[in-house]
This record gives sequence, C-alpha cells and structure tokens, in this order.
Amino acid sequence: MTALKIPNRDARRLWLASHGLAATPTGPLDVLALIRDLGFVQLDSIQVVARAHHHILWSRNQNYREPMLDSLLSPGRQVFEHFTHDASVLPMEMLPMWQRQFRRMKERVGRSTWFGKGLDADLLQEVWRRIADEGPLSTHAFDTRPGGPREMWTRPPHKKALDYLWYAGDLATCHRDGFTKVYDLAERVYPGDLRQRQVADAEQVDWLCASALDRLGFGTPTEIRKFWDATDPAEVAGWIDRNRNRLVPVEVEGADGGWTRALACPDIEARLRDAPAPSSRLRILNPFDPAIRDRARLKRLFGFDYTVEMFVPAARRTWGYYVFPLLEGSRFVGRLDAKGDRARGTLTVLRHWTEPGVARTPARVRKLDSELSRLARLAGLERVVMDPAP
Repeated sequence: MTALKIPNRDARRLWLASHGLAATPTGPLDVLALIRDLGFVQLDSIQVVARAHHHILWSRNQNYREPMLDSLLSPGRQVFEHFTHDASVLPMEMLPMWQRQFRRMKERVGRSTWFGKGLDADLLQEVWRRIADEGPLSTHAFDTRPGGPREMWTRPPHKKALDYLWYAGDLATCHRDGFTKVYDLAERVYPGDLRQRQVADAEQVDWLCASALDRLGFGTPTEIRKFWDATDPAEVAGWIDRNRNRLVPVEVEGADGGWTRALACPDIEARLRDAPAPSSRLRILNPFDPAIRDRARLKRLFGFDYTVEMFVPAARRTWGYYVFPLLEGSRFVGRLDAKGDRARGTLTVLRHWTEPGVARTPARVRKLDSELSRLARLAGLERVVMDPAP
C-alpha cells in the first residue's frame, strides 16, 4: 500500500485537534470526558503556578477548577491513579485493561535496587495489615527512617513499601489530603465488577495499542508503545503485524521539510478532512502537557526545541526552572518563566521570550496578558505582576 503523505500543516492541525488544543477552551465542561479523550492526565507534585494535572485539564476548558478532579477520585470513584510513563490519573472503566500493568510494575519495581533496598516481606505485610485494620492511611501514619547516608530522593522503608504495594495494585489511592496520597486496600477502592473482570493479556495488548493510536491519530511504533508505556516493543510489533491490513501507512512531513514513516488509524483521511483549524487563542501550556511530552516529536512536528530544566543545575539552565511553552494557533511562539505566590495572591512573570521570527506585536501582548489573567484565576491568584528586573 502506498503511504499517505501528510503535509506538516495538516499534521499539526490533526495533532492539536487530537489532543484537545484546537477549539477555543470554553463552553460546557465534562472533566471525565476530557480525561477519557486524553487517555490519562499526568500527576505532578510541583506547584510553580498550578500543578500539572490541573493545568492540563484547564488548557482544554478554562471553566475547570482544582476541586473538580478530586471529586472524580473520591467520592466519585470515576478515575483511578496509577503509572503510565509517570504517575497519572486514568478513567476507572480502563481498570480491566490495566491488570497486566499492575503485574509489570510489580516486577519492575521488585527488580529495582532503588525500591528493593530496605524492602522486606515483613514490612510489606505490616503496612498492608495496618491499612486493612485501621482503614485508609498516608505515609504520615508510619514512622520508619531511612538507613545509611542521606541522599537525594532517599525515602523511608515504609514509603517504599507503600509505593511497591501501590504499583502492584494491592493498594490504591483512596483520596488525597492536599497532594498527600492516602492509601487503602484496592478491593475497597476499585469497583468489584471491574476489579474481578478477567481479560487475557493478548486482548489487553491489542486494546492498549489500538487505543493509543486512536488518540494519537498517527505515530511510529515507538510512539504507540510510549503512549501508555504499558507494553514492550515486541508486543507492539506483534499487534502491528496482526493489524497490518487495517492500519494506514503514512509519511508525516516535519517542520524542517523531512518525512517520517508512521502508521495511522483506519479513518485517518476522514480525520484529516474534519480536523478544525486551531483557534488563534494564545495558550500557556504546562511543561507536562501530553501534546508536547515527547520532545523529539515536538521538535519534528513544530520545530520547537524544548527541554524541561527543573532537574538541571541552575547555572546550566538555558531558560529557567519551570518554563511554560506558548502556543498560538498551530505555532509555538514563545516561552514564559512565571511563578505564583498564593500567600501574596500574585502571578509574577519573570521572563518572556519569543521564538525566532515571532514579533512581539501589541495584539500578541494583549493575548498573553489575557491568558495570564485567566491562568491566575485557575491558581486562585488575584493579580499578574511583571518582574521589573532585566
């Protein structure tokens, strides 16, 4: 079959539509539907302005506010927390298709020196028994101390035990106290019908690959695998072989004019035809937004070279600790270094850069000012301050 060629302009248009970033982010809000459309929303503890999961949902509909996600977790039980490429929130109905991921993560963390050191069967049993007897507990209910020299990311033995049992699916996030995870037995959190439903591994693999490509629209085998990060390369290759007659070979044009071979969902031509032109709205995206998570793909599709530098020593950073990409239409037009101070009620813009060839026109400045005001409202901040420092 001759590969369908997707010009860069069309690839960007479809990519943004597939990730909920084409339409103006207003109108009726259904948070669970947003999560279903995306597949998952990454959780992150860092709160420079708003935490990543809240910011990601807000970027799709700016009527979103922070308590809305918590209500889906508890008491709603419409979502659950587990690990994709990172800690994430997922729709609860996906639970039967996630059973193998519990097993995979149990094996992975069990082999990890980082987890295995100081992790013993007696401690696991003690932690599990306390939660079984006492009900939901957070890490604050335990009092073990890490042994040996204190190093970065060192965690006490009980925290390792809690995490191990959570990765394995024996414990589940019951609710959160602020951002502190509160654990309970999985059987008391997950609906019984979903938890007990048995799905063959092969069927789970097929679902994971098909649902990944459905959300991506087009992708390489590696990108299909990395979407959920719940399969291995051989499993994805096997799925492609079994579905070769349904998948559409494509070549996707990059921002530099080069072409990348990929696979697309069966209805790719209809999706390309129906994908709307992106809104001209200027959006402040979170660094962990799913549309830009794969930095190599981001550069290939949009010509935007972006790196998260929060774990880079300050002296070696090019931009800053937590820098927000700025998307206008289908083009990344700049970056923003901003910080929220909830005690003072301020959102302070520390630096603002425009990309090469992008003019800082009065209209674009007004768009950014409006978006900053909207972002401040999400974070519960009262005013935007421009740092006078050069």
